[in-house]
Amino acid sequence: MTVLGIAQAVPPLAARATAIGGSPVREILAVTARPEVINFAGGLPAPELFDAEGIAAAFRDVFAEAPQRALQYSTTEGEPALRAALAERTSARGLPTDADDILVTTGSQQALSLLATALVEPGDTVLVESPCYLAALQAFAFAGARVVAVPGDEDGIDPDALDELVTRERPKLLYTVPTFQNPTGRTMTGERRAAVASVAARRGLWIVEDDPYGELRFEGERVPWIASYDGAGDRTLLLGSFSKVMAPGLRLGWLRAPAAVRRACAVAKQAADLHTPTVNQLAAARYLADRDLDAHVARVAGVYRERRDAMLAGIADALPAGSTWTRPEGGMFLWARLPESYDTTALLRGVVERGVAYVPGAPFYAGEPDPATLRLCFVTQTPDEIAEGLRRLAKGLR
Repeated sequence: MTVLGIAQAVPPLAARATAIGGSPVREILAVTARPEVINFAGGLPAPELFDAEGIAAAFRDVFAEAPQRALQYSTTEGEPALRAALAERTSARGLPTDADDILVTTGSQQALSLLATALVEPGDTVLVESPCYLAALQAFAFAGARVVAVPGDEDGIDPDALDELVTRERPKLLYTVPTFQNPTGRTMTGERRAAVASVAARRGLWIVEDDPYGELRFEGERVPWIASYDGAGDRTLLLGSFSKVMAPGLRLGWLRAPAAVRRACAVAKQAADLHTPTVNQLAAARYLADRDLDAHVARVAGVYRERRDAMLAGIADALPAGSTWTRPEGGMFLWARLPESYDTTALLRGVVERGVAYVPGAPFYAGEPDPATLRLCFVTQTPDEIAEGLRRLAKGLR
């Protein structure tokens, strides 16, 4: 019975808002924000390598030539000039694409969220890599999906295991970051990509191919997108982003998808934010027209390679005997596994007290976690800072 004049409690939050936790990476970054901490935990591009001058010039030109358009509402699908430029870049990399195939999103993370909304019903099964990108696990959990990990190795997803899981679980989609994966830095081989495409074609499966790091290659040959392999063209949803190659603060990503999925995602985007900021889209299109983004990315990748090499040079002395780690050919991350007796979550507090941070591996697993794993980001610090961070890490792990 209500009592006159006494306010009643408001209704509770939605169950998904209380059941889904925040990002452990974001929480670690908040704890390790002190400037004296050498932070291998984040996934942040090196800010000193941003082409701030070129991006600022693009904004100035947009405001000088089309200020009213830049400040006005835009179409949900995205500015035509940017969609055309993205289609041209995608086509040049071996995947024929028209501007109409592209939906511009507020970062590729939004594309992932829109796909979860458009494709996944509560209770549907979604397959992911093991380990998997953290924010993908969040997006699918919010959609009410049942998330199942597919076994794999250093070459990527095991196609036979995938085939078996698709037959048994009847999932809606497979989510993968096949090139310089977050968190492991691994790259799926061409043979595995062809096999994954074949399974998707034979069994009826969407493939969500997330590619935020693919342009950051230091060595080796580029492996084509899964979307370009036989059988995958009509069922692969390709995600791209400017966050790692231009600037994350622009919040510009895109989705290349078949028409029905693209339309469904556009409707979902209308409900989310109407459209991605017009001025950012026009500035990015202007940047692509006036500047050589590929040359900029090559310079960034050259610096990142030096930083990766610095981490590889010191990691054996930093980790306990018996540890293993990846040697990525590009991207931003290195994945390590300590001996069985180690728990990297339990060890983190002591490591941070030494002035260095990493991300424990356990949260990256959809299934049974491996507590002895950890992720290190090697791009944000200089080689000297990396060397010092690894010395601190060695002391913290002892």
